[in-house]
Amino acid sequence: MATATAGPRSFSAAEVRALCAQGACLVSCHRRLYDLSGFVRLHPGGEQLLRRRAGTDVSAALDGPPHRHSANARRWLEQYYVGEIEPGEEQVPHRDRTGTGHYNHCLLPQDLVDWQKPLLWQVGYLGEKYDEWVHQPVDRPIRLFHSDFFEFLSKTAWYVVFMVWTPVVLYLSWVSYTSLAQGNTRLFSSFTTEYSIPVHKYYFPFIFLLGMILWSLLEYLIHRFVFHMKPPASNYYLITLHFLLHGQHHKSPFDSSRLVFPPVPASLVIGFFYGVLRLLLPEVLGLSVFVGGLCGYVIYDMMHYYLHYGSPKKGTYLYGLKAYHVKHHFEHQRSGFGISTRFWDYPFRTLIPEETFKKED
Repeated sequence: MATATAGPRSFSAAEVRALCAQGACLVSCHRRLYDLSGFVRLHPGGEQLLRRRAGTDVSAALDGPPHRHSANARRWLEQYYVGEIEPGEEQVPHRDRTGTGHYNHCLLPQDLVDWQKPLLWQVGYLGEKYDEWVHQPVDRPIRLFHSDFFEFLSKTAWYVVFMVWTPVVLYLSWVSYTSLAQGNTRLFSSFTTEYSIPVHKYYFPFIFLLGMILWSLLEYLIHRFVFHMKPPASNYYLITLHFLLHGQHHKSPFDSSRLVFPPVPASLVIGFFYGVLRLLLPEVLGLSVFVGGLCGYVIYDMMHYYLHYGSPKKGTYLYGLKAYHVKHHFEHQRSGFGISTRFWDYPFRTLIPEETFKKED
C-alpha cells in the first residue's frame, strides 16, 4: 500500500475510502491509521467486521469506559500501524511497508526483546514483565533456537501430524481389536480371578471412545495448568520452559509453523502416557484406551490449526469454537481452555462469558 519513506506515510480521507472500497480494512485512532485486513480475514465474522469497521475511527471505543482489555488492545493494534491521517482530514487506524510489499519488523516501544535474535534464551530475563509481554500478540514469525537443526525440529506443517500419527492409530486399533477377539482379556484379573470381567472385542469401540474422552480432559488440564501456568518472575528456566511449551503460541498466534505439536517431542509425551496406561490396565485394554486417546490428540491438533486458519460457516459448531478460541487468545487468556470442545470449561468454571460473543466490535 505505501512505499518506504523517511517518516510515517500520510493518507488523505479519500485514499482511505478508496483502499477500503478495494477490500482493505483500515481503521484509525487519533489520526493514526492501522491496516487490519490480514487479521479480520482470520477472525470469525471477519467479513462482517470488515464491512462494519473499515474506514471508521475506533478512538471512542478505546477511550470509552475503561475496561481491563483496552491497554492490551492498544498495544496489539500498534503492530498494524501504517501511517497518519492528513491534518484536517477525517480520522480513520503504523505498520511501515517497504516497496517489496512486506511490513518492516521494526521494534515497537513495548518490545522487550531483540526480534533479530532467537527469543527462547531472551524471555527468561523479562522477569515480572514476561506475563504481560507474552499476552500481547504479534503477527510475525518467531525464531526460537540459534541452531538451524533444532529450529527445524521445532516447526511442523499441519499435515505432518496427520501423516505420522494416523497410520499409528489405524495399526494399533487393528492390534487392539484382534487381541480382544482372542478372548483372553479380563478386567480386574490382577485382583481376583473369580470376579474378573471378560472384555469382548465388541467393547472395543466403547473403550476407544473412552480414550478419546479421557484425552479431551487431558487436553483441558494440560492447557490450563501446564501451558497457562504463571512462571515465577524470578525463575529464568520456568519462564523459558513456558515460552517453549505455549508462550510462543500466544505471542505469535498466527505463526502457521507452530500451531501443531512436532512429532519428535510429541512421541516422548505420548510414550509417557502409554507407559502410565500399561501400569494401570491390562495390556490390551490399556492399548485400546491409548489408541482412542491418540486419535483424540490427532483430531485436537488438526482442529487447533483449523481454528486459526480455517473459515467455518457462520452458525456451525466449528464457527463457535473458532470464535471461542479467538476470545481466549485476545481477551480471555485465563479462561476458555477447551479447544476441541468447551465441555470441560463448564464443570471447572472457566467458560468465557457468552455475552462477550454478542459484541463483535
